[in-house]
Amino acid sequence: MRVRRVLAVLSTLVAAAVLTACSAGGTADVRLAAGTPSASPEASAPETSAPASAPAKTKPAPAKPVMAAGVPCKITAKACVSLSDKQAWLLDEGKIVYGPVKIMPGKKGSTTPLGTWQVLYKEKMHLSHEFDNAEMPNSVFFYNGVAFHEGSLSRYSNGCVHLSNAASLKFYTSLTKGDEVQVVS
Repeated sequence: MRVRRVLAVLSTLVAAAVLTACSAGGTADVRLAAGTPSASPEASAPETSAPASAPAKTKPAPAKPVMAAGVPCKITAKACVSLSDKQAWLLDEGKIVYGPVKIMPGKKGSTTPLGTWQVLYKEKMHLSHEFDNAEMPNSVFFYNGVAFHEGSLSRYSNGCVHLSNAASLKFYTSLTKGDEVQVVS
């Protein structure tokens, strides 16, 4: 009994769908509802009518980033770091305003993070709690626990970007919170 009632409801729904399709768009819609191919809209439509649907829009290709001249970073960067070349620059609207200067990046296991970051904060004399209150003059933090600062240019760092005293002072005075920092391999 129950199965017959379910079948009766389903056949009523199918009939309603077919009737709706017939009243909405003619026999082509009924053929589609029944699963058979129909004539193309152009073949069955009068010559004066508009096409049934517009051509599909394609997404434009993403724009290639505009690179700053003479550095491996985009023009939006205020600081650019090349880990493989062990060099850094300060930029303004894609033009080099300082550099290249020698840097010493993070060592294996404590590498300087690649990517695009923003200056988070600055400290004139940061004391590293992680390394027995080691002094980190002219610290400009751009990643959690990672900063530009004065440090050895002959020993790899623990992830930070070591600069000479003069370069660290220039980075410290030139960069402000929110400035873009790009670190590339």
